[in-house]
Amino acid sequence: MTLDLPPHDSLLPAIPHPVIVLDTRRDRIVNWSPEAADLLTGSTATPPAPFAQYLGKDLPQFIVFLDAVHHRGEGWTRDVTLTRADGTPLRVELRAQPVPGQPDHVAMILTDLHAFDRRTEQAQAAEIFRAGLLEWQRTETFFAELERQNQLILNAAGEGIYGVNAEGKTTFVNRAAQEMLGWTVEDLLGHDIHSMIHHHHLNGETYHSHDCPIYRSFRFEQVHRIEDEVFWRKDGKPIRVEYVSTPIYDQQVLAGAVVIFRDITERKENERKLRDALDEVAALRDRLEQENAYLQEAISTERAHHNIIGTSPAIRQTVQRIDLVANTDATVLISGETGTGKSLVAAAIHKVSSRARRPLIHFKCSSFAPEEVEAELYGQVRGAPNGATRDKAGKLELAHGGTLFLDDVEDLPYEIQGKLLSVLQNGTVTRLGDTREKPLDIRVIASTRLTEAQIRRSSRFREDLFLFLNVFPITCQPLRDRQEDIPLLAAHLLKLACRRLNRPEPVLTERVVGQLQSYDWPGNVRELHNVMERAAIVSQDRKLVVELASTAPMDQGHTPFRTEAQMTELMRANLIAALRETGGRVSGPSGAAALLGIKPTTLASRIKTLRITEEDWA
Repeated sequence: MTLDLPPHDSLLPAIPHPVIVLDTRRDRIVNWSPEAADLLTGSTATPPAPFAQYLGKDLPQFIVFLDAVHHRGEGWTRDVTLTRADGTPLRVELRAQPVPGQPDHVAMILTDLHAFDRRTEQAQAAEIFRAGLLEWQRTETFFAELERQNQLILNAAGEGIYGVNAEGKTTFVNRAAQEMLGWTVEDLLGHDIHSMIHHHHLNGETYHSHDCPIYRSFRFEQVHRIEDEVFWRKDGKPIRVEYVSTPIYDQQVLAGAVVIFRDITERKENERKLRDALDEVAALRDRLEQENAYLQEAISTERAHHNIIGTSPAIRQTVQRIDLVANTDATVLISGETGTGKSLVAAAIHKVSSRARRPLIHFKCSSFAPEEVEAELYGQVRGAPNGATRDKAGKLELAHGGTLFLDDVEDLPYEIQGKLLSVLQNGTVTRLGDTREKPLDIRVIASTRLTEAQIRRSSRFREDLFLFLNVFPITCQPLRDRQEDIPLLAAHLLKLACRRLNRPEPVLTERVVGQLQSYDWPGNVRELHNVMERAAIVSQDRKLVVELASTAPMDQGHTPFRTEAQMTELMRANLIAALRETGGRVSGPSGAAALLGIKPTTLASRIKTLRITEEDWA
């Protein structure tokens, strides 16, 4: 539809229709034809401003219409009623399109629908008069037959049925349709039924009649079968329907359409409940399968030990704090160096808690690439943005009812820490690619290699997440600070290793114990476990041979020596000690370079080569 406007506004009087050129940005009529002036004001006065004075309460509908015109390049509507200068309403049809080269200007042709109706009626009357009495009788017979057929359909059908004419006005409604919709015949007949029962989608979006399949049936002669849409009852409640919209003809002339519909609300609700139930069953099955796989993996993984071994004051204090917090649901933050037994403390807390019958889910935060962490934590559904091919429950879901252990929590990507905090605070989780929230009932235990001072200085750990986790802190002391525990631990680990490897158990002599206690144990209990397992393998004739990282393989009769790797480790430890002593200062009289007797540039080069960071010496 185009308006075929002349290229200059001065030619508007040449158009035999009321035409207005409107500046939509300033709400000004920049020009109008004499017909438009006469239609709106009854004179040929200068165009008034603003145009909104003619719109009254229909200003919102007019703004929506303008948006549609700018979006589609043209448009028409009969939903806007103008008010003449004398205050009388004017029912019009507006046809509009943007003025080329002037993006804020819109040209509109106004059709007075009252005059249009009168002309139509006069033309029809003249046509009937010319056709004579026989044509009138044929028309009367057609409508009588149509009414008779409609009544037969209405009385026989259990589905809702209504008819519309070529203008979208309701022509008949059967009893079933009235009962389903709550509207009476008086409410609907002669009115635009689309605006009464089909005006919005279920999500609240406006359903324009031009986009409606029923509209297309009586405008473009199309049959439409729709399996799931919404009609709106008189009380404002929606009903889910499926319908068929079919055009009807009068002597091969399109006269309107008939719509047959069925209320499928209950069926759709039952289908939804069934889908939800099947989804829940699938989720439970998936969760149980993953829990089983997780527990089987945990059972098959040989741990260094399954109980806390030691009699030192540090161990006794740790056990005491475990007893204090275990029977609560308080969040625990376990700190300590690598290998000090943080996972063991978490397992001990869970084992004696009220959640012991549910799993302890261990999530190693440093074990996954950043792009994989969310899927592992929150789970995913098939077709999620990460390309998932199957539904999968995340660690948070698996821990529901039990305990989630976030190991090395500072290694979580920074942006994910905030989302995790929100999930833990709200007690709900949503899988990737899903919109449904699942409730969470979990107890959180976290571990970190950083001290509290390092956490507060570091940019790797969100402060709000740290405060959330640090309700009940437990510190695992390094093995070098509890040397009295080394004999018990060494004997226990050696016994476990020999039993697992089916080797004879060597004798743990005082000399070996002394050397174990003199070692610094940078890897703590984990390193001791590895040393004793290696000793179980290399020892023969019950003569214990222990290999430590900073000494040669040691037994009675061997001269100690150091490998290149051991020397490098010693150099690294020495540099870290010097940096710790000087507070990280490299150069200057009180710097680490002066302390070590080397040039600052040399020290800086070695720091870079050995990958020493502030966290190492802080």
